[in-house]
Amino acid sequence: MADTRTPDQNTELDDNEIRTIRVEKLEELKKAGKNPFEIVKFNRQNVAEEIKNNFESFEDKHVTIAGRIISRRIMGKASFANLLDDTDKIQIYVKRDNIGEESYADFKKYDIGDILGIEGDVFRTHMGEISINVTKITLLSKSLLPLPEKFHGLKDTDLRYRMRYVDLISNPEVKKTFETRSKIITAIRCFLNDKGFVEVETPILNTIPGGANARPFTTHHNTLDIDMYLRIAPELYLKRLIVGGFSKVYEMGRLFRNEGMDIKHNPEFTTIELYEAYADYNDMMDITEKMFQFVAIKACGSTTITYQGTEINLASPWRRLPMIDAVKEYVGIDFAKPLEESIKDCAKKGIDLEKGLTWGQSLYEVFDRYVEENLIQPTFITDYPVEVSPLAKRKTADTRLTERFELFITSREIANAFSELNDPIDQKERFMQQVAEREKGDDEAQMFDADFVRALEYGLPPTGGLGIGIDRLVMLLTNSYSIRDVILFPTMKPLKN
Repeated sequence: MADTRTPDQNTELDDNEIRTIRVEKLEELKKAGKNPFEIVKFNRQNVAEEIKNNFESFEDKHVTIAGRIISRRIMGKASFANLLDDTDKIQIYVKRDNIGEESYADFKKYDIGDILGIEGDVFRTHMGEISINVTKITLLSKSLLPLPEKFHGLKDTDLRYRMRYVDLISNPEVKKTFETRSKIITAIRCFLNDKGFVEVETPILNTIPGGANARPFTTHHNTLDIDMYLRIAPELYLKRLIVGGFSKVYEMGRLFRNEGMDIKHNPEFTTIELYEAYADYNDMMDITEKMFQFVAIKACGSTTITYQGTEINLASPWRRLPMIDAVKEYVGIDFAKPLEESIKDCAKKGIDLEKGLTWGQSLYEVFDRYVEENLIQPTFITDYPVEVSPLAKRKTADTRLTERFELFITSREIANAFSELNDPIDQKERFMQQVAEREKGDDEAQMFDADFVRALEYGLPPTGGLGIGIDRLVMLLTNSYSIRDVILFPTMKPLKN
């Protein structure tokens, strides 16, 4: 058998040397009037998956496909190659007598990564592999850089995220993750649209960043000569729409928070927020539970999934656990007692709390540090302290708490919801408390939004609101360890040239 190594398979050559060789090949093609980049269109009529899944219908039939060479075996007068398209890979059989000497000579000079247009007849080889007996071959695009070696692929995590285009070629399971992501987003929209929610769009550039406690990205509008902020949440705009007469609205889109990066956080991420007039946080729990089950069935075919080796059951009912009860159950501290006693109980267990924290801040601190890790199966943690819930309605039975929940699955917060605060006087006071926190140096505390308070003064009906982290939901349903695995182009520090 002839030596079929291509330059990209020669370990003595680096990428620059390989590129030089391939550019020379391209120049030869141009001189011969065969410049692939002059081809405007190829009339592809079939795809690999369709042919392989319906061989009985395609056997001996003439097909036209296109794809990228990912491997090949040169054998004198005939060769085999594997072509990868957007659905699957398929073997092609290229014989000199079928396509002519000139075309066959050209084919032998093609490189791994080149994109071909193929015409031919479908058959099954003696080894039983479905293949295409090529009758015509067209070079549609010349690959100037080598793909990662076939059997090792692109494994360097940093390079995979930076060069997603190569990652998608080398690792087919990555493409499946993003196809599932698309199914999840489509299913969410289908679920909400069927329930009468209206999808809307609100500004991404904000003069006041509101709706969440987070550090915003700052930019400058030249014409208006004002600083502006990339939105950290659409909440305050969506609630303005409820004031204006919409009864059910939602928005799915990107948010931007100038914060830390880890396996759960990316500076820009996708969420959905929805609001329903005359509903409360109990209704939001019902919607969340039903939506997740609907989406899981559409995307995964079942409400039972596996995440990082742990089976997760999304079937109803999900546990609903007040934060006070959660801390008592998992930490053994009863915050129903006066604060001084709770602090003493914390000290006995070796839990040091910062001096000066309020009752609500202390409760949340203990929960955040010691409870979340235990919440593996779907659990609604309810009744958050007022101090950490500036936009949620107080509970009438205990005004230290709010009608708020967060949904935890696999120890991660995936959804956040309130019975929305609609008292403009209370809202103004809470904004002022947030402003005081900013003045103390908390750059994540919210700014005062006078127009939002004005909107509330026109009357916001009792309203339930819900926010869901789409990326974290996709991580759950695709068994992805890091948020970067479910964002096509995650934020990365630029490489030095």
